[in-house]
Amino acid sequence: MTTGDTPGLIGRPPLIYLASILIGLALQWPWPVQVVPGAWAALLGAPLILAAIPIFASAVAAFRRAGTPIQSVRPTTRLVHTGPYRFSRNPIYLAFTLLHLGISLWVNSVWLLVTLLVTLVVMSYGVIAREERYLERRFGDDYRRYKGTVRRWL
Repeated sequence: MTTGDTPGLIGRPPLIYLASILIGLALQWPWPVQVVPGAWAALLGAPLILAAIPIFASAVAAFRRAGTPIQSVRPTTRLVHTGPYRFSRNPIYLAFTLLHLGISLWVNSVWLLVTLLVTLVVMSYGVIAREERYLERRFGDDYRRYKGTVRRWL
């Protein structure tokens, strides 16, 4: 997917999540299977969707303040450990996951939950593990110290 000084991810994370959501919706349409009683769907899904927005926005803002690219196809120039990166090494992926989970509940779709589980496996092995190896190569002990003090998700 990429060349040069980048993590070499199996795909771009926003597109991985988007594809997962679209596949879940495509499965839900012909074979609808609910997660919760209908009245609860929006009540459970909406807060998760709303929580994803400020997490994502603050993570992007932290990258911009640090002056390092957000896109995984460009080399990382600085470690970001401010903003939501004080609590999670992957707040953008946490936001995408909350968004996906919120949509799953709002739409009331078991299929979207299934595709989210598959996405989390893909993200863990095909994205996050590769990013972590890349950051260790690039930043050495600084990244290992950060990794030792901040959890992957929360």
